[in-house]
Amino acid sequence: MPRFSANLGFLWSELPLPDAILAAHAAGFDAVECHWPYDHATDAVIAALDQTGLPMLALNTPRGDINKDEFGLCAIPARQDEARQGIRDAITYASQIGAKAVHVMAGKVLSDNTLVNQEYRDHFIDMLAFAAQLAEPHGIEIWIEAINPLDVPGYILNTPRQAVDILKSLSASLSASNIGLMFDCYHVGRMINHMGGMEGNNSDILAELDFCLPWVKHIQIAAIPDRTEPDHGDVDYPQIYSWLDAHGYDGFIGAEYKPRHAVEDGLGWLHAATS
Repeated sequence: MPRFSANLGFLWSELPLPDAILAAHAAGFDAVECHWPYDHATDAVIAALDQTGLPMLALNTPRGDINKDEFGLCAIPARQDEARQGIRDAITYASQIGAKAVHVMAGKVLSDNTLVNQEYRDHFIDMLAFAAQLAEPHGIEIWIEAINPLDVPGYILNTPRQAVDILKSLSASLSASNIGLMFDCYHVGRMINHMGGMEGNNSDILAELDFCLPWVKHIQIAAIPDRTEPDHGDVDYPQIYSWLDAHGYDGFIGAEYKPRHAVEDGLGWLHAATS
């Protein structure tokens, strides 16, 4: 039976993070994850985690300047110093609250120049090595994620196979083993559509999962194409859950969707999947 994590960047996002953790527990989630928790005092977050017994799975490195629509800094050579500090801050916060992982966000480059893109990729690998080595003594994993170009144009990492290629390159030159992939079914389905496939087709998503599975540390879900509750749309998620069980996936599945109404009103999918 799958175990589900509430992504508190989307679910109960109107609440302070400690209160959102309590709400996720009351709703029946098995874990929580978040985006950018840095405005919340760690002691309050720790207290909520201790009270509920929920593990905090992951948080993101800082996204950069929101007013400039930045979405991560870690693959951008000109932002190296800021990105390194962001990685330090993320790992420090994660270690203090007992989070399992840090998602290192690559950032955006609006260029079709192959040499420029290669420079950003190589720089991203260097920054991931820095992050993995810094996180290892704390028992923290470093995750990366492919984000579809329809939702975030210019994001440097678009496909899970690009991510696996980066992880393989990194693994070949790094003694640390604390690196892996966050596989978001929504982003993968939208990416397939962008590349001319059928948006959210189960067989296409499962083909990508099968290719990536040795590197997958975490999975996320949302309806395709509207990114709301995973109870409708182009993906038959119960089939995905069954496939994951059959292939020995024992991690959590993160609910990273935008609720149509109040979160509690849309949890029929969770009750059906765990009953």
